Amino acid sequence: MAGPGPRWGRHVAFLSILLLVAGVISLLFDALLCRAGNVVDLPHLRLGFYNFCLWDEDLGALRCHQFPELEALGVPRLGLALARLGVYGALVLTLFVPLPLLLAWCNRSEGEWRLAVGFLAAASVLLAGGLGLFLSLVWKWLRLSLLGPAFLALGTAQAFLLLLLMATAVFSPRAQDGSKPESC
Repeated sequence: MAGPGPRWGRHVAFLSILLLVAGVISLLFDALLCRAGNVVDLPHLRLGFYNFCLWDEDLGALRCHQFPELEALGVPRLGLALARLGVYGALVLTLFVPLPLLLAWCNRSEGEWRLAVGFLAAASVLLAGGLGLFLSLVWKWLRLSLLGPAFLALGTAQAFLLLLLMATAVFSPRAQDGSKPESC
């Protein structure tokens, strides 16, 4: 009796890619929407893409800062806007990945597959750039030990995006045996 064969391996690889995409989307939703993008969320400090709260000794509570106060603290408006654009743009682009992947699989279309890879590459660059820029803007208030679950989710999403880029570069739906495309 013969083993499952190469066709089964291609199915497993494709399903693994789809599961990784779903994982990235879940991690980004968790970090950016459920946790409001707060990479630090402690009783005495809350630093996020939309929250910038520092402990105020006079008030005995967190004091949240907005612009122009943030600019006086050394956080430029443009820098924060670019950081937001990067991380939230990565989420949006990642949402567009499953459809071209499925179409490429069903049609064995190299063009649609490359489109999905392009979305993944752009999302990876945006996420890394946005997170890196944000961390550089708030570094004077930040310690590595203060980073919370949202940061861990963003870092894991970045690692998964890089893994996805490698997997999609190696695996492609192009017809290797010249047979007709599979129906979906």
